[in-house]
Amino acid sequence: MQRQTTMANAKTIERKWYVVDAKGISLGRLASKVAVILMGKDKPTYTPHVDTGDYVVVINASQAKLTGNHPESKKNYYNASGYIGGLRTRSSGVMLQEYPVEMVERAVWGMLPKGRLGRQMLKKLYVYADEKHEQEAQKPVLLDLSK
Repeated sequence: MQRQTTMANAKTIERKWYVVDAKGISLGRLASKVAVILMGKDKPTYTPHVDTGDYVVVINASQAKLTGNHPESKKNYYNASGYIGGLRTRSSGVMLQEYPVEMVERAVWGMLPKGRLGRQMLKKLYVYADEKHEQEAQKPVLLDLSK
């Protein structure tokens, strides 16, 4: 008796909403765990060419940790305009203080697949610098990633 392998498609996917509190969690660990949820790799119905992931709301992004010497030495680049001297840098410490939402989004984007599918997955990520978020109507479940 042969069993048929089922492939997930857009009609059969059930998506859930999760809230992740970034307070005290290392930025890289947070990003890798959130990326797994966004891709759907934690589900038995994972299919590489289909977006099977869930929605993730990250709160307290400004309170994520940077370990080691990263706050001073790690550089983030922006505004590469193509002109001489057009590349600008900010240290990760400055980014986390002034632009925590962009910092978390960049870290998660670095761990998602690049291309149309990865951009579709990234649209299911909502990041907020403090505890207030706009997704209360979806009744998200609190997901503890600090373990």
